[in-house]
Amino acid sequence: MTTPAPPALGGRFFRLWASSTSAGITTWALPFVLGLGVANQSWSAAVLGVLLGARTLGFIIGVPFGGVLADRGDRCTVVRVAGILAAVSTAVLGLSLPDAGWIGVIAALFVGVGQGAGRPAYQAMVQDEVHPDARQRANAAMTISVRVAVLVGPAAAALASQVISDVVLVHLSGLLWLLAAVLPASTKKTVSVEAVPAVVPAAGSETSGQAESEEKKATATPEPASRRTGSPLAIFGHDIKEGAEEALRHRWFTCGLGALSVVIMLGYSSTNVALPLISRDRFDGSTVLAAGVTAYTAGALVGALLIARWKPRNAGWWAMGSLAAYSLVPLSLALSPSPLLIVASYVVAGFCIEIFNVPWFTAVQREVPPGKVARVSSLDFLVSYGLSPLGLAALAPAIEHWGSQPVLLFCAAACLIAPVAVMLEPSSREFSSPKVKQPVG
Repeated sequence: MTTPAPPALGGRFFRLWASSTSAGITTWALPFVLGLGVANQSWSAAVLGVLLGARTLGFIIGVPFGGVLADRGDRCTVVRVAGILAAVSTAVLGLSLPDAGWIGVIAALFVGVGQGAGRPAYQAMVQDEVHPDARQRANAAMTISVRVAVLVGPAAAALASQVISDVVLVHLSGLLWLLAAVLPASTKKTVSVEAVPAVVPAAGSETSGQAESEEKKATATPEPASRRTGSPLAIFGHDIKEGAEEALRHRWFTCGLGALSVVIMLGYSSTNVALPLISRDRFDGSTVLAAGVTAYTAGALVGALLIARWKPRNAGWWAMGSLAAYSLVPLSLALSPSPLLIVASYVVAGFCIEIFNVPWFTAVQREVPPGKVARVSSLDFLVSYGLSPLGLAALAPAIEHWGSQPVLLFCAAACLIAPVAVMLEPSSREFSSPKVKQPVG
């Protein structure tokens, strides 16, 4: 008996992937382009800091709005509108330079809003467009696009800067947002019962009607916002609350998100601050800085290629153990006298982060009902990456006050303990919520 071939991803997914890649390239290119402007003395470092801060704030604002709109409306339309908003705002930003002013700051804010609004919609569209058996490959492809964007965006900007001005580069990055807006195919929305806990009533029992009602309620298409009463703000608040309640129903998700937040807020933030300083002070240059960033991306690409095909048993435990592997990076920065060990730790961390990312995204798409998946994904992005600026703000003065070694050792311990502690939650083993069954007889 032959094993059936896995479902193909198809042309619709390829268009979604290309859109996500285009958005990723311009997302990573813009900070680099603005940094080139500082290096070329086209505008000041203060302008760079204010514009990037405004874009980050816009991202945090846009993510929950994008999650609600993607669950309550057409997800492809959300991607299109978010891309157009980011493209127009980027054009306004380019026109405001070199002084920027309030117009530039507001434009950067709306670039971030467009970027943030599209993220949960992309995640939800994978659930819509891809067969469940192919979603792990699809999510691996999506995360590969992110890693490619990290390399291609700044590299392309650096090459283009040799022949065109910094302001023109800003405008070109806006054209990539337009490309991201037009590429996806119209949403093929599905209503699936795969993410709904199985409710098995006893034959002839009094609970059978209630169980049937609960199942219908869970799998029903979400009620359009236009049919509900109340102010737009009240409706938005209700939708956010509904998404949060769904997230809290999955203990593996809430515990895992807590651990991920610790790793990003303490691990990523501490190493982002410490690596440039250690590269300069301990190894007399920027070589270790460049090697570490490149090694992390290379490791992540290899990890994504592996997890695209490998479906381990106890996938949740593998994922959380891999997330804990990021502790090697602050540990090596704190203790290693050798640059090779630091670079090796970045390779391992990059590889392992994709062994976490891909099963995590796949589990969210499997376990969360279609009408709520974008809001749960937005909560994921908002909590994990929204806390990163707080980590940067706290750890930079901490390193200056206590020195890099004790701060890095503390962060390494936190990055190890938090994911391992999540494994004590039974549902973390497979990233799967326990099924609810009625007793028989």
